[in-house]
Amino acid sequence: MKTVKQIDLALKNEPGALSAVSETLGAGGINIIAFYVSTEAHEGKLRFVADDPDKAVNILKTGGYQLDTTDVIACETPHHPGGLNAVLKPLKAAGINVDYIYPCIGTGEATVLILGLGPLEEAVQRLEDSWIRVIGKDLYHT
Repeated sequence: MKTVKQIDLALKNEPGALSAVSETLGAGGINIIAFYVSTEAHEGKLRFVADDPDKAVNILKTGGYQLDTTDVIACETPHHPGGLNAVLKPLKAAGINVDYIYPCIGTGEATVLILGLGPLEEAVQRLEDSWIRVIGKDLYHT
């Protein structure tokens, strides 16, 4: 199935916590392709996709981080007014709720979104049936 691996980390909401993760990954040769950060009170959550998720998980676990991984969908969003709805509309028609969505960094001319939702297999099929390009593991090499 065309999915990518997302890494989820709980972080303290304090100066330097996010920088420490970035530094750890960078020192290990890991590039962050897409990320989403949210904070509430003293806690933060980092969700991200890396260019080598297995290596990123190993580096972070070795560094003492507690993490989870989740399969998510990466898809190309059309570059025109209503382009986002071209992605959302087939999911809505199928009754599939999008839990969260965030963009990739530096994907050139294409706008690539990460979608956290379920059921994954049906969502991929609905998107592809609507001519939305779903990007699987090729995302790791963009």
